[in-house]
Amino acid sequence: MKAVIACAFAIGYVGIGIHQDASSQTPAPIAVTATPKSARPGDLVVLTIVTPTPVESVQVRAFDRDVPCIAINKTTFSVLVGIDLAVAPGTYRIAVESGAARTRFSLLVTARKFATRTLNVDPAFVNPPPSAVPRIEREAKELERMWQTSTSPKLWEGGFVPPVPQPPNSAFGTRTILNGEARSPHSGADFGSPAGTPIKAPNAGRVVLADSLYYTGNTIVIDHGLGLYSLFAHLSEVNVHADDMVKTGDVIGTVGATGRATGPHLHWSVRINRARIDPVSLLDVLGPRRG
Repeated sequence: MKAVIACAFAIGYVGIGIHQDASSQTPAPIAVTATPKSARPGDLVVLTIVTPTPVESVQVRAFDRDVPCIAINKTTFSVLVGIDLAVAPGTYRIAVESGAARTRFSLLVTARKFATRTLNVDPAFVNPPPSAVPRIEREAKELERMWQTSTSPKLWEGGFVPPVPQPPNSAFGTRTILNGEARSPHSGADFGSPAGTPIKAPNAGRVVLADSLYYTGNTIVIDHGLGLYSLFAHLSEVNVHADDMVKTGDVIGTVGATGRATGPHLHWSVRINRARIDPVSLLDVLGPRRG
């Protein structure tokens, strides 16, 4: 039995059509549109769902996960679907249903070429000492538990804004070869901001982590609700505490080079229902002009 996901209050987005197949099991189809039209690994896609009759909620399952919905009114709902950076190109079925009405439609994920960089650094920078391994494993498990938690209700308001004034580079998804060894792909965007630059919350939410971690140094994680999280790494100063509520534009810390960083910069990662997405895609789809 599929889990019933409660809907939160409204946001409004105009959808762009994608191919849809109405299920033969129901005479009253559900209409689905999506924006943006194309999807690549790391992209955020907003589905707009219109039901034939007023309903309390809809259930959506995408990439083998139940996805929360946002109620605009009794017949219109928005759903945020993250395309994880590891998703292979292909056509993926997304199931939508509400009561007797149901449909399945095809979402095409196209290929995305990620950069590869090769670095030779001090071996001590690449391989942590054995004494640090228990800490690294504990912190990784804590973050993974966090990503698997989908809180309700929706906490963000309006459009998302950049956390610093400097533009991001194209580091998302970059494959790094360190001293000849392949490392995990880069799951965030880096901003080349000078040390001490104030970091602002990109939107409202609750601080669920404000601590020093082995790899990311001084780190802040904001829960924006409905499974959407922001992580900020390598900070020089942390100005918030766990359980603090923040608003869009609140200064949460300053740019630094703590943890495993070769120089001052801001690393911003975004997770949506566990999917690793490009923060640039978040700003493109849910940015200030779309809030």
